[in-house]
Amino acid sequence: MVKIRLKRVGAKKAPHYRIVAIDSRARRDGMPIEELGYYNPCSKQLHLDRQLVEKWMKNGAKPSDTVASLIRRIGKEETQAV
Repeated sequence: MVKIRLKRVGAKKAPHYRIVAIDSRARRDGMPIEELGYYNPCSKQLHLDRQLVEKWMKNGAKPSDTVASLIRRIGKEETQAV
């Protein structure tokens, strides 16, 4: 089963995360199938390739709770910008 979840990168006490499609049995920092974006919690910077996320979700990938909330946040920002 494929999950869309965060992969931790960055220095100690300065986390950065990559949003990846990965096998659910793989470890947190394991080799992803595909990278879909990144998230920096310190600066609240978020970049997400919506087309790739939608493609993976159509193919049965389930987002983690955190990634699902980030996807909803992106959707709210897009509707406010219009």
